[in-house]
Amino acid sequence: MSHIAMVSIPAHGHVNPSLDIVRALVARGHRVTYANALSFADVIERTGAELKPYESTLPTTDETWTEDPIEQLTLFLDDAIAMLPQLRALYADDRPDLFLYDIAGAPARLLGEQWEIPAIQLSPTFVAWDGYEKEMAQVIEAMRAEPRGANYYRRFATWLADNGSSVTDSAAFQGRPERCLALIPRALQPNADRVDPAVYSFVGPILGDRSEQDSWTRPATADKVLLVSLGSAFTRHPEFYRSCVTAFGTLPGWHTVLQIGRHVDPAELGVLPDSVEVHSWVAQPAILEQADAFLTHAGMGGSSEGLYCGTPMIAVPQAADQFANADRLAALGVARVVDLATVTPEELREALLHLTSDAGVSARCADIRRQVREEGGTARAADLIEAELPTAVPRRRGGGLMTE
Repeated sequence: MSHIAMVSIPAHGHVNPSLDIVRALVARGHRVTYANALSFADVIERTGAELKPYESTLPTTDETWTEDPIEQLTLFLDDAIAMLPQLRALYADDRPDLFLYDIAGAPARLLGEQWEIPAIQLSPTFVAWDGYEKEMAQVIEAMRAEPRGANYYRRFATWLADNGSSVTDSAAFQGRPERCLALIPRALQPNADRVDPAVYSFVGPILGDRSEQDSWTRPATADKVLLVSLGSAFTRHPEFYRSCVTAFGTLPGWHTVLQIGRHVDPAELGVLPDSVEVHSWVAQPAILEQADAFLTHAGMGGSSEGLYCGTPMIAVPQAADQFANADRLAALGVARVVDLATVTPEELREALLHLTSDAGVSARCADIRRQVREEGGTARAADLIEAELPTAVPRRRGGGLMTE
């Protein structure tokens, strides 16, 4: 039995993709520990892993996150700097045989190098391709030219150097891991043909067993089902939800599941037709497996789940990688992109009817669905992780050492 340590941050978009992999490794007989905040204890311990709690400095609510990219990067750096000594203390007398780490779990790569322990990055988003740094140079240099950005890059490089990292460039340290599993469909990856297969393995979205979540039953009266969800953040959009009710609520044969988040009171939507059900949170994969269309904010999780289920999408990006995801979905021919701030109910209705009546869209959705499911998911991810484990692991038994 090997000891595998997973390191991540207290955020659903970073934790959820790793959970079924952890569950599978435990089922295969490995001991898995998971470094994260106490707030994620329940969801982590349900996988069979042991929580190694640390105190995160990251914001704990959607409202306190900044949309400024330099401020966001600084928050993640501050958290990494605060995490490292805690992580070192947690594992000093319980060193793992292998580290798994989220893209925001940078200290695990540092400790892996210091302790000569292999480390594998789990990326829930895009990975770097050959030529990435050159193509992104203008954006990065603009950030470096800004005093706050210059300070961020200087602090990051100093932190890496002070901790003996062989890689002191922050972009390379985060974006060029020695080994990485990309937990997204290869179809969503920009320039996938230029991604190094010796470093990066695409295993597709890790959806796993969601049986602990509420199931959903398609109404017998519904000819077609639409799921509307803007994810778990940036959901305070009552006017947009009202537009959705206007656009879809009277469409013959359509049943709409509207997820509005915890910040909007359903009463703000007014009187709803019987064809619209409203929830603050839904079991998204369970609904998508039965849905005919998906209106999504185009986050990586939602985009991946939509492709996995072969569901045509209306993409409504708002922040971060959502714009790139939305453009990629449109380029794949499975989505229509709209502007949340300006789209009208008529435009929403037209997008839905076009996507769900076009035989070409249906064929492309089905083809990509097949490709995504062939990427292997959890089982392949676990196989690749086990392949990186040391073949002979010293174990302390009684008063001495033995080798398994």
